[in-house]
Amino acid sequence: MTIATAPAPPPRAFIPALEGMRGMAALGVLLTHVAFQTGSGHIPVLGPILARFDMAVAVFFALSGFLLWRPHAALAHGFGTAPTVGRYLLHRFARIMPAYWVVVVFVLVLLPSAAQSANLRVWVSNLFLLQVFVPLTLTDGLTQMWSLSVEMAFYLVLPLLAWMFVRLRGRAARWRVPVLGVLIAVSLTWNLWPVPTPDAIHADNWLPGYLPWFGAGMVLAELIHVIVPASRWGRVLSNQLLMWGIALAAFLVAATEYGGPAGLERAEPWQYAVKMLLGMILGFGLLAPLVLRTVSLKPHRWLESRTAALLGRWSYGIFLWHLVVLTMVFPVFAILPFNGHLTYVLILTVLGTLPLAAASYALIEDPARLWARRVDKRAAEAKAARRARTSSPTPTH
Repeated sequence: MTIATAPAPPPRAFIPALEGMRGMAALGVLLTHVAFQTGSGHIPVLGPILARFDMAVAVFFALSGFLLWRPHAALAHGFGTAPTVGRYLLHRFARIMPAYWVVVVFVLVLLPSAAQSANLRVWVSNLFLLQVFVPLTLTDGLTQMWSLSVEMAFYLVLPLLAWMFVRLRGRAARWRVPVLGVLIAVSLTWNLWPVPTPDAIHADNWLPGYLPWFGAGMVLAELIHVIVPASRWGRVLSNQLLMWGIALAAFLVAATEYGGPAGLERAEPWQYAVKMLLGMILGFGLLAPLVLRTVSLKPHRWLESRTAALLGRWSYGIFLWHLVVLTMVFPVFAILPFNGHLTYVLILTVLGTLPLAAASYALIEDPARLWARRVDKRAAEAKAARRARTSSPTPTH
């Protein structure tokens, strides 16, 4: 690969197409849950494809890997600064927890099928995103939160990963991608290890198994500083038709037995490893053309549209609320679960979820984000004031 000589993008530059892709991933998660709960996974040909839209989680994880690793990659290549650990954790907390807690309280208090079994262990595990570690704590309306638990684990581990890579800066930065590749390769073997777990808990739902999906985005965060857009690799990786074709192929292979069974049945260890590999290819293939495309190209017609941007803005709320709505659709509209009506249930779930997602963003997520920025500003002002006091000359008499 050729080392880039053109100025790299700022470490926190906003890429509109990624916001649109996040919205599409949220709808993919919604679709796969509707397909499962309507029993549509048994439809010939289409069923396995609908069931495998759970791979949208790979896109979420790749997005997180790219966006959160990007400042560290930029610093290693001589651009910008990375946030302090305190600032980083503050913004992650503000982004995730307030809106999440509202959903948890709503479900465990007001959703009958969840409230009936909401003992102290269920409350504590769900409030603190420990569902993948504590047996029998995934409950109706919140079962999708296993992936948020994995994501939170990645947030907490990322500063440690950044510290491990701290020596790979400047001239040594060329080793960052190979080292990430080794980390990904080791993680692909995770489900082959005899990891002891409590009953009803499986280690394949823990962060090490999903690092390849985050790693796809982390590698891209490095490549934006390594790949010259006009080079051969630049043209290949930014070719949307080619890369999205590869992503589609990975998705279709994942919908076969090689990607493991759909639904709640556990995959064989080799199927799990293949699914992780295919999800990594999917996430990398979908994001690479968006983050490596040159600024001279026209905006992406759909992913940068107002509609896609709106869905991206609401994506976290869509993820949080869609299972609550889906759970309520069946009794409210007198529909039997696992008995068909895919299109009908899908429309009702989308129509019920979008207003809740919009309210979540406007009333909780955006105010929490602004609060974190105010805390940042006050901390910066206090630091500047302390610096001014220590640097001012001592008056003499």
